[in-house]
This record gives sequence, C-alpha cells and structure tokens, in this order.
Amino acid sequence: MSSLQDPRVLLALERTLLAWNRSSLALIAFGFVIEKSTLLGQIIDPVRFANKIVYSQWLGILIVCFGLLISLWSVAQYRVALKSLTQEEMIDGYRTHLPIVLSLFTLLTGILLVISFWI
Repeated sequence: MSSLQDPRVLLALERTLLAWNRSSLALIAFGFVIEKSTLLGQIIDPVRFANKIVYSQWLGILIVCFGLLISLWSVAQYRVALKSLTQEEMIDGYRTHLPIVLSLFTLLTGILLVISFWI
C-alpha cells in the first residue's frame, strides 16, 4: 500500500502497465517471427524441412501465448495496485481504464494471430 499521497504514484503505476504491455508485444512479435522463420524452407523443400517447420510453429505459438499471458497478468496486477491507492493519489476526472483497454486490445490481437496460424 502506498503512503506518498501524491498523484504521480498513479501515473507511475500506469507507466509500469504500459511497459509490461510493450514487453508482451515484443514477445508476440518474436513468436510471430519464429513461427514464420521456416517459410522459405517450406517453399524450397517441404520434405527436408518438415521437422523444423513443426518445431518452429509450436515454439512460435508458445512464445506468442507467453506474451498473451504476460499481458493478462499485467492487467490483473494493475487492478490490484489501483485498489491500494488512496483518494489523494487519484487524479480527479482521470480515466484509469484506458491502459487496460490497450492491454486487452493487445490480448485480442494476439489471440487472433494465433488463430491465423492455423487458417
């Protein structure tokens, strides 16, 4: 629980959520690159690269899912930390749900990305 009685605590909490969101986006992008890394080998010689293709696909999906988990976990942590703030640390009229919307949008697009791997 915070006892600083300063509105900057809320903004620092929001910056932390956005930093976790950037980290989850980086993991999702990295997983996408890994999943698509064997595309050229699949075009050239699919029989020779068959084992590597399956391995890269599942590794990429696993890393994307880890990024999604980080995004979801960071939203949960943000909500817990918001509840610990006092009224003096809150900013009148400030909307605290917008970073949550951004993180949930990241989560939704990541899920759609994983679905697109099988389509």
